Amino acid sequence: MRENLHRFFRAARGAGVRISPSESIDAMRAVSEIGFTDREILRDTFLLTLAKSTDDKRALGECFDLFFQQPEITGPPTQDNEAGESGESGETSSEQMPPGAAASSPPSGLGPLAQMLMSQDRNALAAAIANASAAAELSEIRFFTQRGIYSSKILNELGIAQLRDDLDALTVSNPAEAERLAAATEALRENVRDTVSQALLLYGREETENLRNDILRNAPMSQLDQRQIQQMRVLIRQIARRLRERYSKPRKRQRRGHLDVRRTIRRNAAWGGVPFLTTWKRRHRDKPKIIAICDVSGSVARVSDFFLLLIYSLHEVVSDVRSFAFSGHLIEVSDILEEMDADKAMKEIMTQVGFGSSDYGKSLADFEKLCLSAVTPQTTVIVLGDARTNNLDPRADILRRISERSKRLVWLNPEGRMVWGWGDSEMPRYATYCSVVRQCATAKQLERAITDIVAAYQ
Repeated sequence: MRENLHRFFRAARGAGVRISPSESIDAMRAVSEIGFTDREILRDTFLLTLAKSTDDKRALGECFDLFFQQPEITGPPTQDNEAGESGESGETSSEQMPPGAAASSPPSGLGPLAQMLMSQDRNALAAAIANASAAAELSEIRFFTQRGIYSSKILNELGIAQLRDDLDALTVSNPAEAERLAAATEALRENVRDTVSQALLLYGREETENLRNDILRNAPMSQLDQRQIQQMRVLIRQIARRLRERYSKPRKRQRRGHLDVRRTIRRNAAWGGVPFLTTWKRRHRDKPKIIAICDVSGSVARVSDFFLLLIYSLHEVVSDVRSFAFSGHLIEVSDILEEMDADKAMKEIMTQVGFGSSDYGKSLADFEKLCLSAVTPQTTVIVLGDARTNNLDPRADILRRISERSKRLVWLNPEGRMVWGWGDSEMPRYATYCSVVRQCATAKQLERAITDIVAAYQ
């Protein structure tokens, strides 16, 4: 029982359900009380002890149904089946026979697997496949490329070598029975393939997801297709969750600071220098404050979409975030991001200001009127854009004033460094006033940049 539960917990984690060791222990204790007899009660028990949200319940329920679903054992087509298709035959076909019923007596001298196939004992065959799967360690399957390997392992555990010998012997002595056994063997292979495919859905999902996410993390965000965009949004939310978990609760030792040896010795002079009282060096931490300015013109709109989604997913880490978007002019979008869900917010922002021709000079002038007074020495200003001004006035003087008033001015450019300064790009001029300038074309680069920004406040 314990091994089955461990495999189920592994499959549930692969389905996206976060299960801690203590939660798995609670679930095992509950299962030890109710047992495995009633599957509905068992399913409800897992939902109560492991699921923490509606999404968790849905994913856990689907995983439970798949994990405890026995693969359907299909038999080979027979002449009786073909006759039964006309509806005129009164005989009962082998497909209509109850599981475990023998179709005919198998020839003597065959191995156990051949006899099982010839008698069409489906219960025994299902048990044999399950035992062979456990012996082949099918729960260790991770990638779809391993399906053939594990299918071969299971067939070897079942005794496929002896079955081939039996088939060769029957071919010589009884061709009709050999034909039946060959059809049953093909059906066995199909059943084993179905069992392996089911295991891959259970145990290979996490590795497949990790592989896909690793590819997405390094893919240029501006070149994603529609299907990949939805996957990238899920990945961005995962990145934001990791950052929240890492930075929302600083450790007590970090808050306390480091031991101030000189002040500790002076403070304990009355006790002969024995450090009864300690003094700590406490680092002053600024209250986090971030202002994000995003270019949502046609050339970088898709990257800005992910950037805004990540920035506002970090509200638990950074308590004060204001977001602005611009193409030809600049508007504040903080309320839109707070009041609407992600899809509607992005659509609303693009409707109001997106996909136009970028005018950095006018947009910086708009920001100066709207928000320059709110920029303080505790503020980190993040600009995401390609710095292409369409040969209009770049107003670098405004960026200089922003830099002088802020804690840091970070510019994230989705274009490669090789094209900075070419054509209408004013990136070299803007970079003069920036504390940090980075290429940010992929999710990995975006995560690294935001991580460094948030870490500066810890």
